Amino acid sequence: MNIKAILLSGLLLLVSPSVQAVEPPTHQAALPPPPAREFRGVWIATVTNIDWPSQPGLTTQQQQAELIALLDRAVKLNLNAVILQIRPACDSLYASPYEPWSEFLTGKMGKAPNPYYDPLEFAVEQAHKRGLELHAWFNPYRARHAQATSEISANHISKTHPEWVKQYGKYLWLDPGNKDVQNYTLNVMLDVVRRYDIDGVHIDDYYYPYPERDENQQVIDFPDDSSWENYVRSGGQLSRNDWRRENVNTLVERLYRAIKQEKPWVKFGISPFGIWRPGYPEQIGTFDGYDAFDPYDQIYADSLKWLTNGWLDYFSPQLYWKIEQTKLSYPVLLNWWIEHNSQGRHIWPGNYTSQITDDPDNSWPVSEILYQIRITRGFAGATGNIHFSMKPLMQNRQGISDALSGELYNQPAVIPASPWLPNIPPGQPLLKVDEDENSDEIQLSWTATGLPMVWLWVVQTRIGDRWMTQVLPGRQTSYRFKRRQSNQRVDSVAVSAVNRYKTIGIPAVVELSE
Repeated sequence: MNIKAILLSGLLLLVSPSVQAVEPPTHQAALPPPPAREFRGVWIATVTNIDWPSQPGLTTQQQQAELIALLDRAVKLNLNAVILQIRPACDSLYASPYEPWSEFLTGKMGKAPNPYYDPLEFAVEQAHKRGLELHAWFNPYRARHAQATSEISANHISKTHPEWVKQYGKYLWLDPGNKDVQNYTLNVMLDVVRRYDIDGVHIDDYYYPYPERDENQQVIDFPDDSSWENYVRSGGQLSRNDWRRENVNTLVERLYRAIKQEKPWVKFGISPFGIWRPGYPEQIGTFDGYDAFDPYDQIYADSLKWLTNGWLDYFSPQLYWKIEQTKLSYPVLLNWWIEHNSQGRHIWPGNYTSQITDDPDNSWPVSEILYQIRITRGFAGATGNIHFSMKPLMQNRQGISDALSGELYNQPAVIPASPWLPNIPPGQPLLKVDEDENSDEIQLSWTATGLPMVWLWVVQTRIGDRWMTQVLPGRQTSYRFKRRQSNQRVDSVAVSAVNRYKTIGIPAVVELSE
């Protein structure tokens, strides 16, 4: 076989059998189309063992095996990111210098895994090995979950700083209005950014707690009198509700700026309640005879402000309603958020995939989720989805996983780049092609050039006028394929580098001739 060398952007490709540089051809090689761009994420919830581990107190080997199975399923489905909950309630599923080990991991708060390992370190390594992004998911203020049963350990924040913690209904909650709490929460998250090779920091819809009611069914006000009075004494002029919102706003802005100062490629994402306020858009008001929940006034989350100020890299409103649900319609809400995305941040809505159950009377149909993904793709301002949660995908409820991998996710996709972040493209790789004459197979290998570091490789093969795409982890530098596929001959191969910001470099292309 005679293999030609192609010169693109001044870089000569090295080819074999002799692995000698040859003169470039006089014609321009056909360039491959860009790969599909889409964020395909899934939440892996650890609170109350929703997704992982399946129960507290499993052995290290069992925990690791379960996590690997989750990541392998993500790869099989052509997902490209997992969002792992590592701090459910001022506890940790990693080796934290600030907080105790989570009871949802080992069965007892403060008890480390035995044999010892660091679950987050393990998860990052295994995810990256598979070409998956791993985003660390934090609950910023919840200090103890209502379903927690373990004795509280001596190094839990409710013991070391009881003045920071408030009893609210069945929960313990950090006081967002306390300046020391704000600094502490920020330090906990930044510690993870500094020490682990994560790809994103993620917070969800818990800020001030969702309203609890007393025995008379009256809403309990959050007990932040002391921090409120300190604010007033210092000369603060905001109303109490505006002050509470500003406490959350301050944390969001500080966190975004601090992450970018530490590691600018680490994305910051928020998945708030799916509406900003009732009446926005106009049809979102009352439904079924009840007032709609108002996250702006009830959990003091001004999510629209975070989006319009660009204090995040991706915004994932939890659009947990059906398309046809008039008062809370998925496409209506998605369109409203897109229209208010003045900073051009990523819009990756959250989908309630867990509503697909084995109960035919109460389950959503699989088609609902599939249509929601299609609708997302139909909006120019939205470029991905996040599934809540991993469990229905692992269980393949009503065939949802088969439908995703066989239809909408049947080809791999690269996460969209973030134009507001550094976008220096990676170098064009140097290629080498070796033929295995005994098996009609071709060994393609490559070497990275230039900076920045390669995160993924896009490998494309052309048969006639059709290109096939594979997305490989950055640590992989070879790919073996058959020269003839479906009785047709592969004409060209191309390899492109993708960096941590998801910027794609110029492809190196090799034409294969008889």
